[in-house]
Amino acid sequence: MGRLFGTDGVRGVANTQLSCALALSLGKAAAAVLTKHTNHKPKILIGKDSRVSSDMLESCLAGGICSIGADVMELGVVPTPAVSYLTRLYQADAGIMISASHNTPEYNGIKIFNAEGFKLSDELEDEIEAFMQNESLETVVPGDKTGQVHFCRSGAQDYADHLLDCADVDLTGLKVAFDCANGSAGRTVHKIFEKTGAQCFIFCDECDGAKINQGCGSTHLENISRLTREHGCDIGFAFDGDADRCLAVDAQGEEIDGDKIIAILAHFLKAQQRLKNNTVVVTVMSNLGFFEFAKGQDIDCVRTKVGDRYVLEEMLKGGHNIGGEQSGHIILLDYMNTGDGQLSALMLLKVLKQTQKTAKELANLMEHYPQVLIGVKVPNHQKETVLADQDICTAIQNAQAVLQQNGRVLVRASGTEPLIRVMIEGKDTEQIQQLAQQIAAKIKERYS
Repeated sequence: MGRLFGTDGVRGVANTQLSCALALSLGKAAAAVLTKHTNHKPKILIGKDSRVSSDMLESCLAGGICSIGADVMELGVVPTPAVSYLTRLYQADAGIMISASHNTPEYNGIKIFNAEGFKLSDELEDEIEAFMQNESLETVVPGDKTGQVHFCRSGAQDYADHLLDCADVDLTGLKVAFDCANGSAGRTVHKIFEKTGAQCFIFCDECDGAKINQGCGSTHLENISRLTREHGCDIGFAFDGDADRCLAVDAQGEEIDGDKIIAILAHFLKAQQRLKNNTVVVTVMSNLGFFEFAKGQDIDCVRTKVGDRYVLEEMLKGGHNIGGEQSGHIILLDYMNTGDGQLSALMLLKVLKQTQKTAKELANLMEHYPQVLIGVKVPNHQKETVLADQDICTAIQNAQAVLQQNGRVLVRASGTEPLIRVMIEGKDTEQIQQLAQQIAAKIKERYS
């Protein structure tokens, strides 16, 4: 059996790979491991996105948790960062989010936070997996000692109030478009942005689980690009299904990706002398242009493996306060313990308002090198074999030799989907497209 946890929790097609039995077992194991040192009746929060399967998985998780004597507080549909924040606010022992983030509706996932609202370490995840695999360790309480399920009606508002306190800015005069991906942001975007004074145009906020991420949200920027232009907005934002990340577009509908958002926020923090250690934490997937920007601004960069959990680990280790990914996961550790798309949007709007610059002017702080990204479908159990394949390694080396110092090649296994991702950057778009297709074709030839 391979490792259950990926870079962002447990994921799979709901009701097959991510079954009811697995969710029940995971709920029991997580509750047992995360509450074993408590001297009170444990309490675990559960939030979810709008997917059709989220209700089913929520019931299974709650059953497992209650069976070992812990109580459950159900938050309903909320963003992932809301679960992180509310776990601390409500002094819970852990928090669980049911979501497959940017994935299509048939997928779902389970993310777990500790009592401080941080995603679990590899060691804790391994301990939970060990508990699940050793039935002799499973302990349930007598029927009169089981936990109970309670419903929380104030979570979305408490979270929204916190974000408004964090930003503390009047956005009167700005016109802003939002694409909520038919996911969790639909529960909170009105509570947050309509209180800022901005004129808001909000779309795909129906929380329709059958349509989550379908032709909308951060994986379909053409939607927010069109809407931003049609409504004459200053800027537009697109969230993913659980709203822990966002991407933006300027008034002309041009993309402002996670790297550019991080660059804008880091530049602003440095100007205010609030950029801790003069350092930004990003991943190896960040665009070469970001590192050129950082060098020009005399900002230090720390690079990590792909995954916002690794960004966070490095931020905590070094005491840094901003980090994130090109995909739009941005962690502002002064305010939240995990990536938060709506917080990122608020802070970018704050920069827009206080600098009196357009989104396009701010985005021009960083030049974006052309980048090609191709995903090749590969079964999860073959990912490591692909990366160790000598023919594929040779194809990667040959592509890097062509680029020399004018670009780079990165081939890695996705932590959230059954894919090998081929990424190439360089100055010549046609050249890097050809090189990426050659590597992708080699992978398909040997493993499709």
